[in-house]
Order: sequence, then structure tokens, then C-alpha cells
Amino acid sequence: MNPVEDHLDFGLQIVFIGFNPSLRSGEVGHHYANPRNNFWRILYRSQLTTRLYDASEDGELLKLGYGFTNIVARPTRGAEDITREEYSQGRELLRAKLMKYRPQIACFVGKGVYTEFSRRTKAYWGFQEGLEPVVDGVREFVAPSSSGLVRMPMDEIIGIYRRLSEAARSDLE
Repeated sequence: MNPVEDHLDFGLQIVFIGFNPSLRSGEVGHHYANPRNNFWRILYRSQLTTRLYDASEDGELLKLGYGFTNIVARPTRGAEDITREEYSQGRELLRAKLMKYRPQIACFVGKGVYTEFSRRTKAYWGFQEGLEPVVDGVREFVAPSSSGLVRMPMDEIIGIYRRLSEAARSDLE
């Protein structure tokens, strides 16, 4: 199965970073394509987007200043199928992407994505205040996973993403 193409460019406000694509995303070639994944609903309900987008429109979000990538490119059934070697390689590739494109904010979709990338043992919801970013000049935001398996109440998840939305709007002012 092919990796899902990154949507990256210079001048992006936010790059959303996941563990890796789901099998469904690998089949259709779009980020967050599993119908049980709440990513697109979360973006809309947190006011990061003004309408509900479909996974097939992921490339359109570049126009909004949002990009997409993953720490590991290989689609799997779950993050538990990712090998240590893939994480090691993925960390270096992700660091290089962030250094090249320099988005304002790197939004890690899940604490585990952030801890794998940063090699830190703890992460907090929201901006990682008081910590040196892995890539100088790129603010790090940790948001809950959008997987349908997450047990956190949806309103709480949306509230965390709304903080990202508010920060993004204030950055534009």
C-alpha cells in the first residue's frame, strides 16, 4: 500500500502531524479518511474551518494555511504496528520537513505522536510552554488524537482544538 502524500508548503500556519495513515487512508490516498476518525468534524466544530471538509479535500486546506504529514508514512491498522526503526527514521524525516517548511505551529494529533517525535516522556494538551521546541521557531501544540477509539469526551477534545483555532486567529491579527 502506498504512503499518503504529504500536503506541505512554505508559509503554512499549522501542520497537522499524525502517527501514520490508516489502511483506509492508504487505500484512498487522503489523510484522516477512516469514517470513524473524527478529524474533519473536530476541525469544523473547533472553528479551524468554516465548513465540514471531507478527507478527499485534504489538499484544499493548503489554501487555508494548513498542511498534513505523519511521523511514519506507511499505512497500518494501528500505531502499535509501527516499528522502532520506522519511528527513528520518521523522527529524522519529520524534523527535516519542519526545518524546511517552517510552519508557525506543528500540531501533533495525539500525545504519543509528540513524545515519539520529541523524545520527551511527558506532553501536555496545548502549546508546550517553557520547553525548547525541537525545531527552533516552530511552536509545538499537542492535541488529542481524532481516532474514534479515543475515550475523551468530544466536547473536551473540541475545546483543546479551539485553543489552537484561537491562537491561529490571533496570529493572523
